[in-house]
Amino acid sequence: MKREEVKIEHTWALEDVFKSDNEWEVIYEELSKSIDFGKFKGKLNNKSTLLSFFKYDDELSYQFDKLAIYANLKHDQDASNTKYSSYDSKVGMLYSKYATEISFYEPELASLSEEYLNEILLDSAFSDYDRIIKRVIKNKAHVLPAEQEKLIALSGETLSSFAETFSIIDNLDLPLPEIEFGGEKVKLSHGLYGLIAHGTDRNKRKEAYEKYYATYNKLLNTITSTYYGNVKKDVFLSKAYKFNSCLEMALFGEEVDKKVYQNLLSAVSDNLGLMHRYVSDRKRILGYDKLYFYDINAPIIDDVEVKMDYDQAYEYVIKGLAPLGEEYQRILKEAHDNRWIDVEETDGKRNGAYSAGSKAISHPFILLNYKQTTNDIFTIAHEMGHSLHTYFTCKAQPYVKSGYKIFVAEVASTVNEVLLLKFMLNEAKDDKLKLYLLNYYLDTIRATLFRQTMFAEFEYLAHDMVERGEPLNKENLCKAYADLGKRYYGDDIEYDSNISFEWARIPHFYRSFYVYKYATGITAAINIANRILTEGQTAIQDYYKFLQSGCSDDPVSLLKLAGVDLNEKQPFEFALNEFGKTLSQFEKLSGIN
Repeated sequence: MKREEVKIEHTWALEDVFKSDNEWEVIYEELSKSIDFGKFKGKLNNKSTLLSFFKYDDELSYQFDKLAIYANLKHDQDASNTKYSSYDSKVGMLYSKYATEISFYEPELASLSEEYLNEILLDSAFSDYDRIIKRVIKNKAHVLPAEQEKLIALSGETLSSFAETFSIIDNLDLPLPEIEFGGEKVKLSHGLYGLIAHGTDRNKRKEAYEKYYATYNKLLNTITSTYYGNVKKDVFLSKAYKFNSCLEMALFGEEVDKKVYQNLLSAVSDNLGLMHRYVSDRKRILGYDKLYFYDINAPIIDDVEVKMDYDQAYEYVIKGLAPLGEEYQRILKEAHDNRWIDVEETDGKRNGAYSAGSKAISHPFILLNYKQTTNDIFTIAHEMGHSLHTYFTCKAQPYVKSGYKIFVAEVASTVNEVLLLKFMLNEAKDDKLKLYLLNYYLDTIRATLFRQTMFAEFEYLAHDMVERGEPLNKENLCKAYADLGKRYYGDDIEYDSNISFEWARIPHFYRSFYVYKYATGITAAINIANRILTEGQTAIQDYYKFLQSGCSDDPVSLLKLAGVDLNEKQPFEFALNEFGKTLSQFEKLSGIN
């Protein structure tokens, strides 16, 4: 579909950011001339100068947000328009100049006495910036002398090259073979492999699985060397910055206690029997004598789809999110009516879906490529969760606290999905639809809580080996991953050599200790959604406190506002119990218990 064929109501109103490209260009030129931190360098030990520095940086960052969001959204609505690719590049180059100019401030602040920094914390004029000051104080033990910091900064591009190398291997150099699909020979891409893996043709799933993994096996030595380099980089940095381990360094950056990570791994390990039961049920329903890993994503409830046109689906989502209250529903309607959302798939438009926002613009924007599928209805709820999280925190917090950390980024979106799913289950009259929805929920928890925790445990094992002086090679990495697979999936699945090197195709492993946040995110969301449904207004008010909190505290403390304490094991146990209860409902309705 061409963009001009889309009705205006289904396109986003980017004039809410800049009325025209000309206005963007004027602001860009003004910003490019105004970046100058010279008057602040060496003078941050003066309170007045420090406050002026913070406010000046806010002003620049505010304008950067507006310029970048407009350029990104314009580019993503039509990537073939080189004008907006140019806008993206110009913002990126200008931001590099800004980052260089401001690089002095963290070492300079860290060099100031703790007495002086604590004195600043007591000054109400700095209330917007108290989190920055507290982080500086906390970081003091891990700040290096200026020359050493400079050396590490200079090596930054080299140290970050392992992720880029893997990306080149995975997206450009991987010798993926051809496969027959849709009546013709086509190259087996990552996307096509995922499509076949979730398809009903078992022979085709097996063929794609074997061909796909054989390709990674050919490059296993290269990928092993790349991943080993990435882990060694983490070990080097953790030692340089005086941390006891790579995990401690990663969690310190997120302001998350190690107890959270341990609670996750421990709770999931204690409840792996539920995962084994799920695998056994899948085998029975599919009617296979043997279940293989290429069967793990095969649909077990066929020919079920909730089809609605976009506007009907959006109204349905509003209705499904009624437990969040009238204000939440009002803003959802405002987003629909005031063109926050770009709905249709059009020529040159970016694939997928996302939400983008900042306090610098009047409201968030949402990119969709809506199709009439059940999954796309959930995508509306998911992206609106992100957007309303952004909306509420931007309304409540000063600019410098109006963002939120990755650790909590998926909570609001998943709360929406859980609430919508439970609404759909209550509304469903047909048992087959109920089974489909129960299985949808089970697969979501299985893939996000169990599988991502398995990934997290593998990362921990790999880093621990290197920290103990044991080199990584394809044999010990594959053995560690295979052992985890057997423990997580149980005895009702057949193990082959391919699954032992699944780790070699996971790009998130090059963002070390990142994947566990998917598991903590869904854990928090399941707890919050169920609390809202059982406790009502008190829980809703607590949840709104979280939605409005931005980054005003560490992320674990912010989740406590919504009644979830991840420093305790109970929320993880609750989420896993939810999986167990859902599995029992599924078994009863399908007649297999």
